[in-house]
Amino acid sequence: MTVFSRPRAAARVQSPMTRARWTPAAAMVLLAAAGTASAQAPTPVAAQAPACVSAQPAQIAGLFDRWNASLATGSPERVAANYAPDAVLLPTVTNEPRTTPAEIRDYFVKFLKNQPQGTIDKRVIKIGCNVAQDVGTYTFRFGDGQTVKARYTYVYEWKDGQWLIAHHHSSAMPEAKSS
Repeated sequence: MTVFSRPRAAARVQSPMTRARWTPAAAMVLLAAAGTASAQAPTPVAAQAPACVSAQPAQIAGLFDRWNASLATGSPERVAANYAPDAVLLPTVTNEPRTTPAEIRDYFVKFLKNQPQGTIDKRVIKIGCNVAQDVGTYTFRFGDGQTVKARYTYVYEWKDGQWLIAHHHSSAMPEAKSS
């Protein structure tokens, strides 16, 4: 911020040019002060911001169980209903990001043919204001007996009275575990 000072005592006689420079400077200081005062007042939008929904780790862990149970139904619509309308899915078994409800549903049309069921191996849950993260590793067992170990991230958002998946990233483990 620029600080303006008065001219020295020896230069008290102001020419019209000096006065012209001083007036806009004073106006800028007053405008800045007025802007600061109005920035502190609550806006109608801020006053209507939703309150933070409190959640416990067990509740957030249960969201994976809800998602996993929807896999067991075999219904891509039931699985896709867990995702927010603007969700992003970076799935385990394809390279293509899914960024619309139709694309997410389409992924599960194919994925559910394998009869997947997930089991959490290790997780970390973090909870914020209307957002929660569930990050860790899981194992998928498929109908044919094959398994895939993967890393995952679920970011949940509280929307329209429920927790929905805003971001889901799943990737197969890059390194084979040696025994």
